[in-house]
Amino acid sequence: MQIQKSVKHSLPFGTLYLVPTPIGNLQDMTFRAIETLKEVDSIAAEDTRNTGLLLKHFGIETRQISFHEHNAYEKIPVLLEMLRAGQSIAQVSDAGLPSISDPGHDLVQAAIAENIPVVALPGASAGITALIASGLAPQPHIFYGFLPRKAGQQKAFFEEKKHYPETQIFYESPHRVKATLENMQAVYGDRSVVVVRELTKLYEEYQRGHISEIVAFIADHPLKGECLIIVSGHDGEEVAGTEEVDLKAEVDMLIAAGHKPNQAIKEVAKRYQLKKQEVYDQYHGLGK
Repeated sequence: MQIQKSVKHSLPFGTLYLVPTPIGNLQDMTFRAIETLKEVDSIAAEDTRNTGLLLKHFGIETRQISFHEHNAYEKIPVLLEMLRAGQSIAQVSDAGLPSISDPGHDLVQAAIAENIPVVALPGASAGITALIASGLAPQPHIFYGFLPRKAGQQKAFFEEKKHYPETQIFYESPHRVKATLENMQAVYGDRSVVVVRELTKLYEEYQRGHISEIVAFIADHPLKGECLIIVSGHDGEEVAGTEEVDLKAEVDMLIAAGHKPNQAIKEVAKRYQLKKQEVYDQYHGLGK
């Protein structure tokens, strides 16, 4: 067991500060974050070029140390030695809260193991910021970060989570959002989903609807910028199997959204992993 006194402690060590940075709008930087970055001895930055622009904007001259996933194994002992020597360090990621999708978690664990105080500052977080404006249930929720890239791995991941009642939050590349939503729908069914892009920036946008509606919209309006996917949790009903899906209605929905019939048939076939001819036959009432 360990008890940490974050402010008033008598340890001879420096403090490791976890300092959030803006996810887009520089005005989201807090007064406390600016003061902390000015007062620490060093800043461990995921990308010193990116953080350098932030420091210049706020007139912060504290020296930076490069600290990212590719050099973390080498840098953590160096940072720990500095902390043991009484120097304080602020760790920052490129945007948002440290330890989310960066090696900060490993540094935190190492510092805790040596009884070095770890202090987190509150601030910008893309997942939570998007969640509270999404319109989906804010609690309970689960944040997963980035998804596996391969379709098979994604579907296996979704299979494990499809009965979770919590709202789920994911980060995703704009180039992969459409394919990810198609994989999600194949497992989850046509749930409510919100795609958020360019959060806090000039072109911030929330796309709210069912997965099929968002997929159809994205097909004609390719996404740009940083993206999040927020999907509603399982409501207790079983996802309909492909045999229960009204394929004609699915095709008609895409046609109504602006797709040509053949394009819509091809899209539905891909979505439900069917042969295009099978969807074509059902849509035109051919065969059995």
